[in-house]
Amino acid sequence: MPLDLAALLDPKHTALVTQEVQRGVVGDLSQLPDLAEAAAPILPNIGRLAAAARAAGVPVIHCTAERRADGLGGNSNARIFQYMAKAPVTLTPGSDAAAIVPEVPVEESDLVLPRLHGLSPFQGTELDFILRNLGVTTIVGTGVSVNVAITNLSLDAVNAGYQVVIPRDAVAGFPAEYVDMVFQHTLGAVSTILDTDTVAKAWGA
Repeated sequence: MPLDLAALLDPKHTALVTQEVQRGVVGDLSQLPDLAEAAAPILPNIGRLAAAARAAGVPVIHCTAERRADGLGGNSNARIFQYMAKAPVTLTPGSDAAAIVPEVPVEESDLVLPRLHGLSPFQGTELDFILRNLGVTTIVGTGVSVNVAITNLSLDAVNAGYQVVIPRDAVAGFPAEYVDMVFQHTLGAVSTILDTDTVAKAWGA
């Protein structure tokens, strides 16, 4: 049976979720240069999707990672947390590094959900509850990284009962060959893989 994209991406029950599209993660203040390089081409696509979503009445939710200067409440039980805690520029709440990149402007209608804990936007935030309050059943996931957080987002969302759509050209990870394998062997099994043009068109853009 052909996929009914109009039904899957109906603005009445869809939300656009951006993941860690922050200056200190993928932007000019990134402490992860390989990831920032891989993510550079996707940022305009995320900005385009956010604009299309707002025009169609689709909620835009930005999920961000932060770390207090004193580290209170943050993880230290994985190498990525230990690395970021020692980085010269940290994702301190309210800092330039924690801010969303300029390629993805944040509008007043958007929601921004920071977290101090975990690797997934479903951990340490109100994301699940907010999505349910909005009547959302389909999540369009964008941002970084395919290595960790985008995969976490997809699995957590499926486990919570949501449909997941991933625009392939609006997410990034590294190296490229690993990202391809994750899509082929994991994300392709739990989500619908599309592209920015297809999603934007479904929203009338």
